[in-house]
Amino acid sequence: MHLVRQPEQSGAVVFWIIATLVLGAGLGLRDPWPADEPRFALVAKQMIESGDWLFPRRGHELYSDKPPLFMWLQAIAYTVFGNWRTAFLLPSLVAALGTLWCVVDLGSRLWTRRIGLYAGYALLFALQFSWQAKKAQIDPLVVFWITLGNYGLMRHMLQSAGNRGPNWPMWMLGWAAAALGVISKGVGVLSLLMLVPAGIASLRGWNVKLHVSDPKFWLGPLAFVIAAGVWLVPMLLAALGSPDPEFRAYLDDILVRQTAKRYGASWHHEQPAYYFFEVMATMWLPTVLALPWAIVAWRRRLLRRDPRYLLPLAWWALVIVFFTIPSGKRDMYILPALPMMALALGPLLPGLLHRRGVRATVSAFTWVFASALLLGGLAMWFGDLSFERRVVAERGIKGDAQALAAYIAAVGAFGVACLLWFGRRRPIDAMLAMLTALWVVFGTVIAPLLNDSSSARGLMADVGRRIGPQAELGLVAWREQHLLMADRKVAEFGFKVDFDEQMRRGLTWQKQSPRTRWLLVQDVALTGCIDASRTQHLGHANRRSWTLVPSVAAADCE
Repeated sequence: MHLVRQPEQSGAVVFWIIATLVLGAGLGLRDPWPADEPRFALVAKQMIESGDWLFPRRGHELYSDKPPLFMWLQAIAYTVFGNWRTAFLLPSLVAALGTLWCVVDLGSRLWTRRIGLYAGYALLFALQFSWQAKKAQIDPLVVFWITLGNYGLMRHMLQSAGNRGPNWPMWMLGWAAAALGVISKGVGVLSLLMLVPAGIASLRGWNVKLHVSDPKFWLGPLAFVIAAGVWLVPMLLAALGSPDPEFRAYLDDILVRQTAKRYGASWHHEQPAYYFFEVMATMWLPTVLALPWAIVAWRRRLLRRDPRYLLPLAWWALVIVFFTIPSGKRDMYILPALPMMALALGPLLPGLLHRRGVRATVSAFTWVFASALLLGGLAMWFGDLSFERRVVAERGIKGDAQALAAYIAAVGAFGVACLLWFGRRRPIDAMLAMLTALWVVFGTVIAPLLNDSSSARGLMADVGRRIGPQAELGLVAWREQHLLMADRKVAEFGFKVDFDEQMRRGLTWQKQSPRTRWLLVQDVALTGCIDASRTQHLGHANRRSWTLVPSVAAADCE
């Protein structure tokens, strides 16, 4: 890999420039996109507006699906920068860079600085890592906490030329990071699974030390309790001290239903047992292409009883088992294992990337990827494909469809040009250049192009123009992006409430001031008493159809 065959100091500078460019390109150029981004941004916005940071709310309802740490960080970012387009994505960007730092630094300490950079590149350019880092979901933050937990535990338990244990501050950091992962998303505790292979290896005489007999061992669990208590203690005191049953329901949902019950009896996203192997084989490209050669090399090193490979590889296997047991599975669940796979792969890459088979595989991947982008973009530009029609209908991008096609084709053409420029001897550089261009173009050009339709900004701006600045607006069967993107304070009638009941409440609200009040209704919630000829149909946005209902259209509704 030419980019990391530089002097160590300059190579590190180049790496962090590329990482910031790949992950940060487009920051501040788009709004939150469904499904999850508008929800978290809305909760953070309402925290600031209400002053209640302890109990997150979606509209007027308590939001108990996730703990509030990620939303706290978004709200803090807004308080600092005063711009939601920057604030809602900033925690994911910082978390992704933090994850990279953990992998690079740990690789440097366990092996060499050069190995740390190889591991960093392996992680940075894995498609799932880059893609999730550019989204304002909780997963990048959870991956950071889990990786930081692994980092602290391994710094304490392993000994090498650049890492001398025991390291009790790192031991406490590992446990505290696991706790912060828990109050971000329950699975943050997964980093503590590292203790299982470490304990077994220690008992079997490997060079792994948990130092269980030292009283300082218990500083780790203590750090976990203290870190988790930052949110759990005041939340429990406030909820248990309130007579409002809404808070008891919040406790039951977030502490029981969203954790143990969700794991033991998943209620959606059912997938087969082999699902995560499919995810790793596709979403971990191109890094996963090295596995056929790496597995053989890992076996040799494990036979030499090298714990630097055992701990990350065994932990990776445990994570796969953990998430395979429940029937509900999503592709991002397995993402926390990717940094440890990249760490274990880093020491092998200097040798593997000189092998003819590896280089041929990388070249073939880059040719296929670049050609797919180029030909797909050209087909969208010149053709009238059903895919293009579907995108236009569902996303509402209309005349921008050809611009989108042009940018996709341009990235593909750039990839082909890189392959021709770097030639057969440097396919790694061609691949990295193409992927860098892909993420930069996506963040700075494609995402802004799709923003109005993807974020509901376009829909809500259209609503504001139609009803005028003095009108009041109510939302029926709404999604978080509509409340977030509204240009005025709006009335909402519950989120989890049945659509029919929302419609009934909305009509009652509208009749209280019929001359000034409008309802924005998802078409599936429209009742038969609405006079369709007097409504204003707004078309599709975010894969749903929307209609503006003035009071005259609801005159026959009781």
